Amino acid sequence: MSENLDKSNINEAGKSKSNDSEQGLEDAVESSDEALQKKIKSGSPSPQRVQRPHSSPPRFVTVEELLETAKGVTNMALAHEIVVNGDFEIKPVELPEDSLQKRVKEIVHKAFWDCLSVQLSEDPPTYDHAIKLLGEIKETLLSFLLPGHTRLRNQIIEVLDLDLIKQEAENGALDISKLAEFITGMMGTLCAPARDEEVKKLKDIKEIVPLFRAIFSVLDLMKVDMANFAVSSIRPHLMQQSVEYERKKFQELLEKQPNSLDFVTQWLEEASGDLMNQKYKHALPAAGGATGCGDTPRLSPVAVQNYAYLKLLKWDHLQRPFPETVLMDQSRFQELQLQLEQLTILGAVLLVTFSMAAPGISSHADFAEKLKMMVKILLTDMHLPSFRLKEALTAVGEKVCLEVSSCLSLCGSCPLTTDKETVLKGQIRAIASPDDPIRRIMESRILTFLETYLASGHQKPLPTVPGGLGPVQRELEEVAIKFVRLVNYNKMVFCPYYDAILSKILSGS
Repeated sequence: MSENLDKSNINEAGKSKSNDSEQGLEDAVESSDEALQKKIKSGSPSPQRVQRPHSSPPRFVTVEELLETAKGVTNMALAHEIVVNGDFEIKPVELPEDSLQKRVKEIVHKAFWDCLSVQLSEDPPTYDHAIKLLGEIKETLLSFLLPGHTRLRNQIIEVLDLDLIKQEAENGALDISKLAEFITGMMGTLCAPARDEEVKKLKDIKEIVPLFRAIFSVLDLMKVDMANFAVSSIRPHLMQQSVEYERKKFQELLEKQPNSLDFVTQWLEEASGDLMNQKYKHALPAAGGATGCGDTPRLSPVAVQNYAYLKLLKWDHLQRPFPETVLMDQSRFQELQLQLEQLTILGAVLLVTFSMAAPGISSHADFAEKLKMMVKILLTDMHLPSFRLKEALTAVGEKVCLEVSSCLSLCGSCPLTTDKETVLKGQIRAIASPDDPIRRIMESRILTFLETYLASGHQKPLPTVPGGLGPVQRELEEVAIKFVRLVNYNKMVFCPYYDAILSKILSGS
């Protein structure tokens, strides 16, 4: 049973997800491993591979090579998550209610604690289980100590001397309540401030078995706290080495699977082709950086890379494979894409509303913020498959008209006429269409802002927000900072591969 208790601690915590990413580290690793599995199959080509650029043919790999490579991908994903996600933290695993795992765990734990209760109720008491628990507690407390905690280490070793405790138990002189008091006191010394309340509650438990059970529960939380402290401590050091580490791990993957840059090559080829032909100049902003004259402009590698990353914000994740180098960040790019879609709709609604309403109504800061928050709430579930944008915008139109008329009345102005309300509701509802002119203008301006910020360098001030985006400026800048940080870090890691591919593409070889 002690082994089972131990397994509910760091091992489970280590498998948990982070808070920042919607899919988290587990999905990143799973996506990486799935991509790896696809690349080692040498059967008939899948639909995804039909348009792949020519590369070295896949080769057979052994199970050992696969496991070793998968482990490398997992380690790389963990290091990447810690560095990129400043909010990364380990959380205790909470098993789903009514799940088989949760029921089994509860049954096993109850059996153990019932057995301990029976042993301590015997005359004379039997302390076999209790001594094992004390041994586990001792090792756990010692694991919390830093190298300089010599005095505390000596206290724990002296008081929780298992040989002495066994002798006291054999002679009927063991005072287990006194040991429990020492343990709770030491926990109060070593715990994080956030756990002070939990440790304090332990002192109110008088019965031994419930007390030990509660002690192990709090120790589990303290182990998670210690793991998160370790993560925050290594992050600065990991940041310094993560670029070389990720590049090295990817190179190892590339040596085992030479076709691991196929999707990246296709991605960069499309970006350079789009810039040259200007096929998407109305859907995406021009990335800039083209030089030369006449019909054969020259593109810079930086311009192509920036344009390629902008394309990831319009990616069809269900139909197209993601480029290999950004695979660990696919969930992040999906989240950014959803946030930008919501900002586009939100900005379009506010632009239409302030244009249709009486002049100056947008200058009322409180009203503008209230209206923005109301629309954001109604668009909260845009990421869900069940969300119906047209129906949501119909509701938005109704609410907007009520709020505008109310604000106009408070300002002493005439409320919206019935005709104006009808037009405003219709224009808001029309934003549901991707081809709506107002929506396309907002999307183009947002992408232009992101491209300008990306091209300007992350250490320069944010560029001026294009006209019409003032009401969503704060949200847009937050997304821009996340996007540019993600892109710049990815560029640092994979720049040798991008440069090699683009040198061939741009030279026409």
